[in-house]
Amino acid sequence: MVRDDVEAFAALLRRLKDRTDRSYGSLARRLNMNTSTLHRYCAGEAVPQDFAPVERLAAFCEATPQERLELHRLWLSAVAARQRVRTAGSAEAAVSAPVPGPAPDGVLDEESSSAEQPGDDPGPDEAAPYAPAPSPVPRRPWYRRRRVLVRTAVACALLATVGGVFALPDDRSVEADTSRSAGPRTTAPGSPRRSAEPSATDAPSSSRRLASPGLRQQAPDPPATGSGPTRAAKPATGLPLTWSADSQVWETGCDHDYVIAKPPALVPPPPMQQDAGVWAATQGAVHGRQTMVQIAVQGRSSTAVVLEALRVRVVSRGDPVTGNAYSTAQGCGGELAPRRFTVNLDVDRPLARPEDGADRGRTISAVHFPYRVSAEDPEVLLVDATTQTHDARWYLELDWSSQGRTGTVRIDDHGRPFHTTGIKGKPHYWYGRNPAGERAWVPYDG
Repeated sequence: MVRDDVEAFAALLRRLKDRTDRSYGSLARRLNMNTSTLHRYCAGEAVPQDFAPVERLAAFCEATPQERLELHRLWLSAVAARQRVRTAGSAEAAVSAPVPGPAPDGVLDEESSSAEQPGDDPGPDEAAPYAPAPSPVPRRPWYRRRRVLVRTAVACALLATVGGVFALPDDRSVEADTSRSAGPRTTAPGSPRRSAEPSATDAPSSSRRLASPGLRQQAPDPPATGSGPTRAAKPATGLPLTWSADSQVWETGCDHDYVIAKPPALVPPPPMQQDAGVWAATQGAVHGRQTMVQIAVQGRSSTAVVLEALRVRVVSRGDPVTGNAYSTAQGCGGELAPRRFTVNLDVDRPLARPEDGADRGRTISAVHFPYRVSAEDPEVLLVDATTQTHDARWYLELDWSSQGRTGTVRIDDHGRPFHTTGIKGKPHYWYGRNPAGERAWVPYDG
């Protein structure tokens, strides 16, 4: 039963991992995890004690809400199963462990038992009275008796030491000898100093007593930044937000251009928008003239995360790729134009500029940075990047701040830069009816 719960959880993790077509190392880097740890989770050799890494994996693999609920249920079952195994193992170890006790009464040491007592031997003419032979009593080896005495002495010394430490006033603290823990200096002037951890022999006497076996020594707290006895709280660590990006977004949901280095007869019919990723990958298609990226950002907790700015980084810019332009437009249209950030990839320093949207003639005002997100308040950003005369590879950088911490997240196409190429001067086709009345790629008149 335990193995079934863990294996079901690991099987769902493997399905989500296989969906990304990434290796364990590549996926672990995107999730801020260790490669071996991720592999152990997917192999069923370990179960994470916290759901946060599982949630990051689900978000990166674009798991559906149903898959996320199932993943959380399986994680709870796997954690409970592992805890039952550990509890049962501890109980069996406690039952099977021998209980040491004092030596039986009346058992003498080897030295005293071997010495003859006066008056015990019968005389030469007197027969010894009959007495039953005493049953052999197991004796504890001498080295074990000495070990018990040593442990007792050590325990008494430790108890006395702990009592003395707790008796110190609250405003006193034990400080390490900085002259010994500073570490050796480098020979070159100005070189960085290498820090050294204080050893048991370098610590003060009170610290050495606390480091004795049987007591767990707690790491010293960081020094307080202000005056007084108040100590600074432990700062939060890790990325406080999650994000996902979809680069297969079409204008009004049905109009988009791709550049493919194939003649029209070898290009299959255009797909629906939800199938565009697979279709473009199999055809080696590149976004033509425009790439629209939809970015979903959400906090990991109820603590607010402020999105400060969105920047554009161009990796390379060159001549447009060779091929024909194929439009997915099927005569569709709509009056809804969502607000977005527009990017002109043809300029030397492209910027993400907010632009108003429209809905049935009503203007939707653009929202400027900063944004505020949390686990209960996600945000969706739409970036519209265009180029007319270049082939550009680019990615985005999102600056954030939370609880006094700041950072930058790179947003790209599953570890690769986004790719947009111009279509000016290229043969342009759309999927319509040819002169024979058949559905095929025909020259685009628009």
